Amino acid sequence: MKHESWKKLWPFMKTEPQVRTNLRLVGDLTVLRSKVMEDAEADYSWRIDPELASLDATRPVTLSLKEYLRYHRDDVRYPSPWSVRMAIDTHDGKHIGNCMYYDIDAEKSQCELGIMIGDRNYWSKGYGTDVVKTAVTHIFQTTELERVYLHTLTHNYRAQKSFTKAGFTAICEKQRDGYKFVFMEIRRTMWEADQAKSEIELSSRTSAN
Repeated sequence: MKHESWKKLWPFMKTEPQVRTNLRLVGDLTVLRSKVMEDAEADYSWRIDPELASLDATRPVTLSLKEYLRYHRDDVRYPSPWSVRMAIDTHDGKHIGNCMYYDIDAEKSQCELGIMIGDRNYWSKGYGTDVVKTAVTHIFQTTELERVYLHTLTHNYRAQKSFTKAGFTAICEKQRDGYKFVFMEIRRTMWEADQAKSEIELSSRTSAN
């Protein structure tokens, strides 16, 4: 996530609570749902973690938990029209991370995707790939956006492998704020082709049985 994107985490310059859609997207391994106040303590523990911050190309949060709770409350109450923030749960309800798509640009028909699996017990087990697939499917099924893109650090091979499994293609490398990123994207046409291929494979397996 970009340094300047930190401010997008809390759109607290609001005067009236916004109408919030209660999302619940079920994947093979995970459930993506709307953020709630109860997420705050886990989120805070991940935000102050130096390793997780470095993987996000940012710095650990220096706020106190009390200060963080205030901003988290505003984030829940005042969702931005240019981003959608979701908690990542396991199927048994354990909160393990967060996912968001942001910088939603209707004119350019695109948005950026970000994901963090904060609970290390769920790294390298397919949870990240499942989250990305579920989020991308939601975006293309419920919006008219044509492209979803992301930036991941060049040395974060685990993330790159996960994004590739979810259908993203590496386009180029970019340098920004002293960090080197791999720029990746998935377009609606690519996603639709993958969906059609999966349906054909499923139909073939069903017929064989």
